[in-house]
Amino acid sequence: MKRHLFQFLFITCAIICSAATAVAQSVVKGQVVDKETGDPLIGASVVVDGTSQGTITDVDGNFTQSVPTNGTLKISYIGFLDWKQKITKKGNVNLGVIKMNQDAVALADVTITSSIAKDRQTPVALSSVDPVFIEEKLGTQEFPEILKATPGVYATKQGGGFGDSKINMRGFKSENIAVMINGVPMNDMEWGGVYWSNWAGLSDVTRSMQTQRGLGASKVAAPSVGGSINIITKTIDAQKGGSVSYALGNDGYNKMLFNVSTGLTESGWALTLLGGKTWGNGYIQGTEFEGYNYFINIAKRINDNHQLSFTAFGAPQWHNQRNRNDGLSIVGWQKYGKRYMGDDDKYKYNPTYGHGINGERKTSQHNEYHKPQLSLNHFWEINRQSSLSTALYASIGRGYGYSGQGYGNSDEFGVSNRNLWYGTTNGELNNYFRNDDGTFAYDQVYDYNKASEKGSYMAMSKSKNSHNWYGLLSTYTTKFKEKFDFYGGIDIRYYKGVHTNELIDLYGGEYFLDENRANVKPIENAAATDPTFKFKKLQPGDVIYRDYDGHVMQEGVFAQVEYNTDKLSAFVSGSLSNTGYWRYDRFYYDKDHAKSDTKNYLGGTVKGGVNYNIDEHHNVFANIGYISRAPYFSGGAFLQSTTSNATNPDALNEKVFSFELGYGFRSSFLAANVNLYHTDWKDKTMTRSLSITNSDRVEIDRASINMSGVNARHQGVELDFTAKPIYWLDITGMFSIGNWRWNSDPKGYFYNSQGQPIKDLNGGIADGIGSENHMWSKLELKDVKVGGSAQTTGALGATFKPSKALRIGVDYLFYGRNYADWNLKSNDITSNSTTSFKSPWRIPSAGIWDLNSSYRFKIGNVAAIISGNVNNIFNQEYITDATDGGGTWEQAYGVFYGFGRTYNVRLKLNF
Repeated sequence: MKRHLFQFLFITCAIICSAATAVAQSVVKGQVVDKETGDPLIGASVVVDGTSQGTITDVDGNFTQSVPTNGTLKISYIGFLDWKQKITKKGNVNLGVIKMNQDAVALADVTITSSIAKDRQTPVALSSVDPVFIEEKLGTQEFPEILKATPGVYATKQGGGFGDSKINMRGFKSENIAVMINGVPMNDMEWGGVYWSNWAGLSDVTRSMQTQRGLGASKVAAPSVGGSINIITKTIDAQKGGSVSYALGNDGYNKMLFNVSTGLTESGWALTLLGGKTWGNGYIQGTEFEGYNYFINIAKRINDNHQLSFTAFGAPQWHNQRNRNDGLSIVGWQKYGKRYMGDDDKYKYNPTYGHGINGERKTSQHNEYHKPQLSLNHFWEINRQSSLSTALYASIGRGYGYSGQGYGNSDEFGVSNRNLWYGTTNGELNNYFRNDDGTFAYDQVYDYNKASEKGSYMAMSKSKNSHNWYGLLSTYTTKFKEKFDFYGGIDIRYYKGVHTNELIDLYGGEYFLDENRANVKPIENAAATDPTFKFKKLQPGDVIYRDYDGHVMQEGVFAQVEYNTDKLSAFVSGSLSNTGYWRYDRFYYDKDHAKSDTKNYLGGTVKGGVNYNIDEHHNVFANIGYISRAPYFSGGAFLQSTTSNATNPDALNEKVFSFELGYGFRSSFLAANVNLYHTDWKDKTMTRSLSITNSDRVEIDRASINMSGVNARHQGVELDFTAKPIYWLDITGMFSIGNWRWNSDPKGYFYNSQGQPIKDLNGGIADGIGSENHMWSKLELKDVKVGGSAQTTGALGATFKPSKALRIGVDYLFYGRNYADWNLKSNDITSNSTTSFKSPWRIPSAGIWDLNSSYRFKIGNVAAIISGNVNNIFNQEYITDATDGGGTWEQAYGVFYGFGRTYNVRLKLNF
């Protein structure tokens, strides 16, 4: 460790010395705004005239660009006249605010920008990321990890498979963070989260990204709790041209990418295309992957008042996984990881990695998905004060993940046959089918099934999850009395998710018997009256376990009024939405009973804020808001959304009350922000699953406790800053500390996998929902720490620019007060009484160093850049995720360690 640190300090000193002797140059910065409205122009092209060297403005219109002495800086933006200025001064040059003149009409897309906050104007806590930052810092990391140096954000890779990352914001999980692409909400409409593997190519098409922590500035009718991530993709590029790139990295990582743009032609057309492929073996054992991504934007300026734009992008992929439930205990990693992978690679061990009877690669953890996003945007400038922007969009998702199935219980192993597919159980390595080298012995499963007289004890299925999602988002904007802006619109969405499980591999057996058929009631499905129904011998292609559609319909309206002067900015906004849920089940119900009741939930938001610019250096802001949000389809409106039409009588709207205070400082060399927040989250519906066992303690079913009235309180302080003490050095930093605790003792009732009320964890059926013998428990969660996210984070980074061609960045990240996530085990529960909980185990703190660099040069007349990243330079061992088992490290399970040292290098050619 000392040797690595010495090397790092030596390199840093060498960089500083070389920077001090570098040839003087002009480093120009400024802010580009619309001269008429004063709004920042996002994504404006800033180039050295006559070259391909340049950048684009961020979400606040700011830019920094190196310019040779006596060179000319050129700024371009669609719908505006070009701006040029010769730079004669050496060193730092601050052009201040550059006011661009409109060329006939400004073609800003209100739907895209309506959710973007403005510095020193919008009273919310925000952080912005531009494509240059993404290009320099991301490397082989997952897309959410680009935000890991943002206050209040915690991003990890979980099991470590391609796209299997997670992100938390202010302690809230992904289902409580609104993700929007071009103003269109992306969160799954059944459970609220985001699978980042569906958006693996998003970083390549991002023009700008902004996180808004807390209430945020989004006006759509679907509010966030922890914050929002607003991503703006490329639209009409200001210049024609393109690029090609190739990258390679550790563990066989490869990526090829191209993009090309026509720019805006004289006839008013513009076309941008992008395509790429990424593949590799994966850092974790047995996590091979292959992904493609594509992007197309076709835009037409019809006349001075109308613009039409069509965008389509997607990222079809497949990847093998290490299941997020397959983390070992700490002792298990030291014992088995070291035994099977060696001391250096012990945390790469994958308990489900293995091979079949002919040596072919086999896995029980595999995912394939493609979720193209299509959007047709129309912008109509009604007059100089008013405009209407409308987006009609669709998402068509198709894909599946493997799901191991089982019939009966294993007398040999003392567990249900379905559980034999798992690599671990509560952190302990399963040795049911385990080779001497630690790999999963899939070949032995064939032998196990061939010895059966009841068909396959174990079989593999595809858990197929498709959806069709359509939406309309329309925003009307008008300005009145010079200082007031009004926004109003509609947000309509319809979603249909189709969920089935299809047998694909009998693993040597002659047929498969689906135990779930025994749970089909004749009164609800007439097919079950046939005595042979539950003993049907199934073959690959047959449907098992589930076959249903989840329907979500949401209609919303929203409005906002803003007041803006140079000193004072304020807003008041509100929204109202109705969310309707219903199921259509083809497995457990016949046609007469297939459709469930429709559950409707009326929700809304009220929020407001004010920002006051004390002078050109200081500003203060405050915001306050109240949210009433419908419970989710899964784990909320239905007792068991995968297998039953039974609705949850205890599901209520979640209520969120939040307020925030903030202060900002701006000068020529320093920008800093500090804010304090308080969020109360009430009446959340939450579920946790656990085992139903027989008298021999063998799992025969899964139970869930459906809790209502779950409350939490999230408070904290956040600080972030950027500094430019000298022209060749940029410094960034942040620090956040939270106090996130559960704030109630919720009561929950228990149900089996079919949504039936149970009277005990041996599977006995209660007389009815809420009956005297319906099993319940009250969980003492009040003041227990919220787990799953570091409550203290910090970052410090430096970017050295010793010459106009060379950039070197060093970043340090700190994670502390990270508590294990809590869960339930059968032996934890006190039936029909109170179950006590301790605060979960506190994961040890960790500090990680990252390094990036890039060098720009010419190959003939082609501008080239070679860049590279080394993440976790010193190969620090640290835990990112864990599940609590009783408050101590010995009891923790589901433990995952962060990646060790990884690297990549990339060559990009611009034309």
